[in-house]
Amino acid sequence: MSTSVAMHMSDGLLNATTSMLFIGVAVVGLAVAASRARATLDDRTAPMAGLVAAFLFATQMINFPVLPGVSGHLLGGALAAILVGPWVGALCVSIVLVVQALVFADGGITALGANITNMALIGTAAGFLVALALRGIAQRGRVGLVSVAFIAAVVNTVLASLGFVVEFAMGGETSFPLGAVAATVVGVHGLIGIGEGVITALTVGAVAAVRPDLVYLLRGTQRPLELRTAEGVAA
Repeated sequence: MSTSVAMHMSDGLLNATTSMLFIGVAVVGLAVAASRARATLDDRTAPMAGLVAAFLFATQMINFPVLPGVSGHLLGGALAAILVGPWVGALCVSIVLVVQALVFADGGITALGANITNMALIGTAAGFLVALALRGIAQRGRVGLVSVAFIAAVVNTVLASLGFVVEFAMGGETSFPLGAVAATVVGVHGLIGIGEGVITALTVGAVAAVRPDLVYLLRGTQRPLELRTAEGVAA
């Protein structure tokens, strides 16, 4: 039987004070994201955001093995940020987490703030900042874009796991050595990040092959059609 160790925290893992603190962090973060997202939503982004949220919901329900008896699933922060931007992306991931917690009991209600902080806020921000820093590489063609997507997804996963470590240090069970918890969580999520990177790279590459103009990361580069043109010449 495989045990999932992906980022969804359950009720009782953090004490009440820490849980409430990160509910507050999540509320503030999502309020900022919602405010900033209004400026980026347009005829392309709005439908794409719905598709991204649906895709994340479906793929997060599927676990993939990373070690014997251990599995993980897509977090989706980098994927969402690259396709629809960091603000809309954070909202997409948050909506998925709320539905999963309320309808499918995947992740605790009291831990929802911490889960949103890790996966929707930290993960999306980290993934987008890495992708933005490497955007010059992403503009060079499909290989560059999928490589950037892979790297951003790996970093997104590891940094989100570090968020968990910080939260556990603040309000987790003190009988567990923090060093051992940190090594296990970050180490396993490093492996999960590889799977996340592959899924993110394949998805972003598939979208870019058909509609590169829908990839948020490539907007404003004045070179959004090179991906399609290069493939056409190669064909």
